[in-house]
Amino acid sequence: MFEAVIALCVAAEGGPCRDQLLPGYEAFDRAACEVALSENPPQIQEFEGLVAEQGPVCKPLGEVLPVTEVAPGLFVHLGLVEEPDENNRGDVSNLGFVIGETGVAVVDTGTARWMGEALWRAIRAETDLPVSHVILTHMHPDHVFGVAPLAETGAQVVGHAAMPRALADRQENYIESLDRLIGTRDFLGTRAVLPEVLVDDMLEIDLGGDRVLSLRAWPAAHTGNDLTVQDLATGTMFAGDLVFHRHTPALDGDLTGWQEVLVQMSELGVTQLVPGHGGPLLDWPEGGADQLRYLEVLEADTRAAIDAGQRIGDAVEVIAESEADKWELFEAYNPRNATVAFTELEWE
Repeated sequence: MFEAVIALCVAAEGGPCRDQLLPGYEAFDRAACEVALSENPPQIQEFEGLVAEQGPVCKPLGEVLPVTEVAPGLFVHLGLVEEPDENNRGDVSNLGFVIGETGVAVVDTGTARWMGEALWRAIRAETDLPVSHVILTHMHPDHVFGVAPLAETGAQVVGHAAMPRALADRQENYIESLDRLIGTRDFLGTRAVLPEVLVDDMLEIDLGGDRVLSLRAWPAAHTGNDLTVQDLATGTMFAGDLVFHRHTPALDGDLTGWQEVLVQMSELGVTQLVPGHGGPLLDWPEGGADQLRYLEVLEADTRAAIDAGQRIGDAVEVIAESEADKWELFEAYNPRNATVAFTELEWE
C-alpha cells in the first residue's frame, strides 16, 4: 500500500522535519497513488512556522495504530498508563472507532497529529467506508489533538456544547506543553480543531445498518464538558475520562458532580465500557467500583481536613493517601485532585 505525504519542516535552519499524511490517496501501488494526486491535487494545510521541502509524494504506508475489536465492528486502541514523554510520543489514552453500514465514527484522537494519521490507517485496514464523524469526549489534549487529519477528510467534529470555549481557552498552553514533553519532531503539524456539531443534551448518530450511537452531554464532572458515546447495537459505551482504570482519576471539574454522574451512568443499560485510560474494556457498572471508592475517599478525607481546620498545603499531603497503592501515577494526580476537591468543598 502507498499513501500521499508532504514533508514539513520547522522553518529555522536545521529544524526537524516530518512526513505529514494527506489522507484519502491510499492505493495498492505507487503509480495509482500518483495518479490520484495528479487528478485531485490536495489542499495543503498551512502551518505557521513550517515549510514544505517539496510537493506531495507517494510513499509506502506509514505507522498504523494497533487496535482490538472489543465488540462487533467496535475497535479500541489501548493507550499506555503513563505521562506523555518522548518515549511514548503521547500515546497515553484510549481511542476507538465504530463501523456501521454507511460510515465510521471515531471516538477521541490522541495527543498529536501522528496519532490521528495512524488511527486513519487502522480504519482503512478495516473498511473503505468514509469517516463521517469524529467525537471528542472532552477537552483534554491527550484526547483531542490528533483530530486534524480526520477532519481534513470531511468528517464532522462533535463535542459537548461547552467544549469549544474550554479548549480555546487552554489550547495555547496545551500545545506549548506537549511540544516540550513529547518533542517537536513527533508533535510537528499538530493543531486543534474545535467541534462544529455541539451536544448540549442528547444526540443520535446513525451509521447505517441499525448502528446508532447515542451521545450524552453531562453536567460538570471529570471536566465541565464530558460527553459519552453509547453504541446501542452492542451496549458498549465510550466513557472518555469519566471512567479511569488503573490510572489515578484526574479531577478537573466537580467532585460531587462526578460522583452523581457515575451513579446515573450505572442506570443506562450499558453492559460494557471503554474507559479513557486502562481497560480497554470493563464490565459495567462493576468496572466503576474502584473509581467510585476513590472519589468517596477523596471527598471524605477532604471534608475531614476542612472540618479540622487544616490549611490546603498540609491537607493535600494526606488526603486519599490510603488509596496510594491501588492506582498508577498516584503522586502525579492525587495532589492535584486534593487541591481541586479542597477548593470546591471549602466553599459549600
